[in-house]
Amino acid sequence: MPLRLEARELACERDDRWLFEDLDLDIRAGEIVRVEGPNGSGKTTLLKILSGQLTDYRGELFWNGMPMRRARGDFLASLLYLGHAPGIKAALTPLENLAWYQALAGEAGDERARLVALEGVGLAGFEDVPTGQLSAGQQRRVALARLDLTPRPLWVLDEPFTAIDRDGVAALEARLVAHARAGGCVLVTTHHELRAIDELTRIRLGRGGDDARH
Repeated sequence: MPLRLEARELACERDDRWLFEDLDLDIRAGEIVRVEGPNGSGKTTLLKILSGQLTDYRGELFWNGMPMRRARGDFLASLLYLGHAPGIKAALTPLENLAWYQALAGEAGDERARLVALEGVGLAGFEDVPTGQLSAGQQRRVALARLDLTPRPLWVLDEPFTAIDRDGVAALEARLVAHARAGGCVLVTTHHELRAIDELTRIRLGRGGDDARH
């Protein structure tokens, strides 16, 4: 299936300061794109614009060659966004959190699939423990279980490696590579150095709106 997210002359201003200006992006199937830059350079803002959560910007977005305003339904059906915060409910168990995610996405859901997804992120045996009792890393893994539970070709991930231990980091890196090689696309911010990923494109955001892709 086609997979192409474009931005043309993208610009965003916050507090009388341009985070970035005249930013052109062309992101396609098979790519892992890392958005880099110092704190305050607009990395999370850019991800939220590209994932359709923010509309306060200048420029145009296109999905598979169509203006985003016309392709929004198809785009959202292709998108899986994980924010900087895990986005879980502490009073719910991991199983219940995944069921909640699926209900929000309008998916019927299947308990066996949820169990398999939790096992895949190393949470076998913790399925029925209130998530608030889990460690920060385990809570992050609950959110990451959605990568296998809700198959979408475009992943937009804001700091997904936060609080993950070394084994979890290696597993997640391998998961990103497998997704890209299967024809998906990953757009990610992270302070973790992605040394194990060869298929990496970098977008650098700098103060004053300077940016580069390499």
